[in-house]
Amino acid sequence: MKKTIIAIALTGLLLSGCVIKIGDDYEDDSDSHSSWSKIEKENRQKISELSPGSAISMVRLSMGVPAFDELIVKDSKEYRVLFYRTQRIDADGITSKDECTPVLFANGELIGFGSTALDAI
Repeated sequence: MKKTIIAIALTGLLLSGCVIKIGDDYEDDSDSHSSWSKIEKENRQKISELSPGSAISMVRLSMGVPAFDELIVKDSKEYRVLFYRTQRIDADGITSKDECTPVLFANGELIGFGSTALDAI
């Protein structure tokens, strides 16, 4: 009985220093912040390497799933806008459009990126 109590006490002491961390999406956590920073940097790099005329399927393959995806029809022309996270504005753990760079397509081909390009349509 005494050995069991001592074993339990020792186990408690040994395990008291163990911490298990499960990742989350909140940016106020330093590990999560560095994770978001890395994604933002990678997205900026990939966007800077895009070429006009690239197919939307190839951009999606390279960039991954966008934070937002919109379809705009203007003057009988169909535009697709993919928004990829590229900068942090608020450390609230939620991605908003102002933290993203829009990537624009017309008829399935890349025509531009950035807010200036979006404003042009």
